[in-house]
Amino acid sequence: MEKEQVEQVRRFSRTTAERIGVLHEHYLGGARPYGQARLLWQLGDDGGPHDVRTVRERLGLDSGYLSRLLRALEGDGLVTVEPHPDDRRVRTVRLTEAGRRERARLDERSDAHATALLAPLTPRRRAELTGAMARVEHLLTASTVALDPLDPDHPDAAYCLRSYAAELAELFAEGFDPAASLLSDPDALRAPRGLFLVARLHGEPVGCGGLKLPPGASAEIKRLWVRPSARGLGLARRLLAELEERAARHGAETVRLDTHRALTAATRLYRESGYTEVPPFNDEPYAHHWFEKRTGDMA
Repeated sequence: MEKEQVEQVRRFSRTTAERIGVLHEHYLGGARPYGQARLLWQLGDDGGPHDVRTVRERLGLDSGYLSRLLRALEGDGLVTVEPHPDDRRVRTVRLTEAGRRERARLDERSDAHATALLAPLTPRRRAELTGAMARVEHLLTASTVALDPLDPDHPDAAYCLRSYAAELAELFAEGFDPAASLLSDPDALRAPRGLFLVARLHGEPVGCGGLKLPPGASAEIKRLWVRPSARGLGLARRLLAELEERAARHGAETVRLDTHRALTAATRLYRESGYTEVPPFNDEPYAHHWFEKRTGDMA
C-alpha cells in the first residue's frame, strides 16, 4: 500500500467530515450530534423493530457506544428498547411517534443540506460529483466485507451452502442435488481436512468459498458463491485469492477447481485469474471444465 494512497484517504476523510457537518455539535442544525442522528435515521429505515445486535453490526459500533446512544435517544422519548417477545435475551429497539417525527425532520434537513452542497456547481460538475460519490460508496462497501473461516455447520455457513445449492438448481438444466455431488459431505471443508470462508457485509452472510486440503495432494476450491445482491463488489475474486493464499500457506503446490458450463461468469473469472484448463481430474457429475493453477504462479 503506497503512502500517497493513505494520505489521500485521510484528506478525503477530513474534507468529507467538514462538508457534511460531522464536526458540529448539533448535526444539520438539529438538537443532537451526528452519532445520535445517524442512529435515529437507521432505526427509521423500515419501521422496525430492530434487533440491537443487527443495528450494531450494520453501523460498525461497539456495544458500549451504541448503548450510550440508545440511552440518550430513549431519555428524549424517541426510541423504545425492550426484550424480544420470543427471546428475552435479545433486545429490540423501535422509534416512538416522536422519534418518527424527528426522523422526518432529519430527512428534510438532509435533503436541504445535499441541495446546498450541489447548488454552487454547474450541472456538469454536479453529475461528476454524484457519479464520483456513487463510485466511492461502492468501493467503501466492498472494503467493509469481512472474510471469516467458519465451521460448515455454522448458521451463516449453512445459509450460504443452502443458497448456493438453490441457485444452481435453478441455473442447471439438469438441476442440482448436493447429495449427488462429489462434495456431498461438507465435512471435507472442516479443519484439518479443509476450511470454509464466509464473506459478511454488515454482519450478514453474502458469499462463501471452501478449500479441500488433502495431505500430499493438490488443494481444491469448492462452493465459491456470492449472493446476487452483493455481486459487483469483487467478492468472488477476493474469495478466490484468499483461498489460493491459504492453500499456498498450507504447502499445496497446485490449486484445482471444476465448474459447470452454465457458470460462464465463474469460468471467465478463473481464466482471468491465471487458471489453465486441464483434463478431468475427478468424476464430478456437475462439472464440464476443470482448471489448475500452481501456487508459485500466484502474485
